[in-house]
Amino acid sequence: MPDSSDFSSRLRSATARSGRLCVGIDPHPSMLTAWGLSVDVRGLETCARTMAAAVAGDVAVAKPQSAFFEAFGSAGIAVLERVLDDLREGGVLALLDVKRGDLSSTMAAYAHAYLHPDSTLRADAITLSPYLGFGSLAPALELAQEHGRGIFVLARTSNPEGTRLQGARLEDGSVAQDIVGQATLANAAAGSGLVGLVVGGTHEDIGLELSGFDGPVLIPGLGAQGATPTDLVRRFAGCPGILLPSSSRAIMAAGPAERRIRTEVSRLRDELVAAEGGNARSIG
Repeated sequence: MPDSSDFSSRLRSATARSGRLCVGIDPHPSMLTAWGLSVDVRGLETCARTMAAAVAGDVAVAKPQSAFFEAFGSAGIAVLERVLDDLREGGVLALLDVKRGDLSSTMAAYAHAYLHPDSTLRADAITLSPYLGFGSLAPALELAQEHGRGIFVLARTSNPEGTRLQGARLEDGSVAQDIVGQATLANAAAGSGLVGLVVGGTHEDIGLELSGFDGPVLIPGLGAQGATPTDLVRRFAGCPGILLPSSSRAIMAAGPAERRIRTEVSRLRDELVAAEGGNARSIG
């Protein structure tokens, strides 16, 4: 995807063309073993780049999980750079899952690493944690806006232990709802869907009011974590932004053959469309 337009515009175009399923690229050691690969940099590269090739032209967004590359040190980071190149060449938006969150110059350094066009680790968008205070993300928001990138902030995550913090009550709602409110204000100030949210799809009640948030929403939890397409349609009804249901393990388990991975992507995308009553513009 070219970097000449803002992320929101690229995302709308990509999802209109290829649907809204986000495919995770999570080369966990157990997945390498399941694919019959060695648990080393060579196996990592084979797995991750096979996934990138399998989704090229078939999905709008792929989400590499940085941690599984970082685990192999500098050689693993070099593989991640090649995977990001593969996604760009394949016309797939790269949403790099890094979940960084820090202060001042440190946040600016993280932002430069993943959002600056001169960086070899640049992605179309990244995940960030706002739990050092939403204002701590300012350097990343500024760089993302300058260079047409996107930010997805953690609001309510799918892990059960996150509820104690994210569901804690403030004067006017939960901590997670406050993140939604600040993301809404950031988008209003930017004049575009610069900021998206991460809201886990595994909660029967997501516990958030999203009707006033028009940015994109990344929804992990589809497939191996237990959420079904029908669950997501019900749980996120009324959210006006672009919904990006994300699945990784369920799709990667179909590998290592690219053909089987593509078949699983197509099956899951069709299920999302069917759950929405055939309205591909909503969630599929």
